[in-house]
Amino acid sequence: MARVVYLGGLGRSGTTLVERLLGELPSVCSLGEIVHLWQRDIRDNERCGCGARFATCTFWKRVGERAYGGWHNVDVGRVHALRDTVERTRFIPRLAAAHLPAAQLADVREYASFYARVYAAAAEVSGAEVVVDSSKHSALAHVLRWADGMDLRVVHVVRDARGVAYSWTKTVSRPETDGSDEMTRYSPGRSALLWNAHNAAFGLLARRGVPVRRIRYEQFLADPRTALRELAAYAGVPVTDADLAFLGDGYADLRVGHSAAGNPMRFTVGRLPLRRDDAWVRALPGNQRRLVGAVCAPMLRAYGYPLNPQAPQEA
Repeated sequence: MARVVYLGGLGRSGTTLVERLLGELPSVCSLGEIVHLWQRDIRDNERCGCGARFATCTFWKRVGERAYGGWHNVDVGRVHALRDTVERTRFIPRLAAAHLPAAQLADVREYASFYARVYAAAAEVSGAEVVVDSSKHSALAHVLRWADGMDLRVVHVVRDARGVAYSWTKTVSRPETDGSDEMTRYSPGRSALLWNAHNAAFGLLARRGVPVRRIRYEQFLADPRTALRELAAYAGVPVTDADLAFLGDGYADLRVGHSAAGNPMRFTVGRLPLRRDDAWVRALPGNQRRLVGAVCAPMLRAYGYPLNPQAPQEA
């Protein structure tokens, strides 16, 4: 049984970078955001992180064969129906309960089984001991908690809410659609509410007995070598200095990956600069900084972030 490392948190918090660096470690296979695999890849045939269309990517073709005898055998309509029934943020309180009614438990486990089959097949095809799913969704993490026989370990990635809010205001093209589509944008007020809700949901997951390790994105960037050693130990993967040779002073050298969906960074191959992005301190208007800071103040303080937005946080 493969171990599953689930990267969770609100989007624009740095999960794609964490996923890419984890994927460079031996015995680790990064899969991207599997929550989007059913629509964007199986149905829409968007591009894999390797650049090939999903249907022609050798890696994903082999995964599909092992998991389902071919992706054409997946009932995507059923996956979507189950998602709408069980995987919504508003359902987290009931998913976090100690027990579920039999009918609901059956739906939750059926939905989780679609993911479990992908994880197991990807581990077998890649030969990895650990697979990484960077789906981020807090509700999906709560669903996976109920999966039969899954060794689930969650990494909760947190970034300063004001930096997240600024990132959500930026226009970002989706390369997998050849630039014809853009990633979702949120207002600072909306992203602040989502930041609170999703991060709180991962705290609740930890209180239900699921292993959850929280990392601050800013701290991860300040010392990625140490952070990766700690995450590898958490995932149960031993690493040596040689395994971390892809990390340099302020950069990482990345190989081709097979992320199914996610941030455009998943297409990056070669040298990737590792630098903190504190542009929000200067670029996010003062009234918006104050709004986000006020809405998120209790959790910002709990996570160790300064409430003064004029001073970038020190890791």
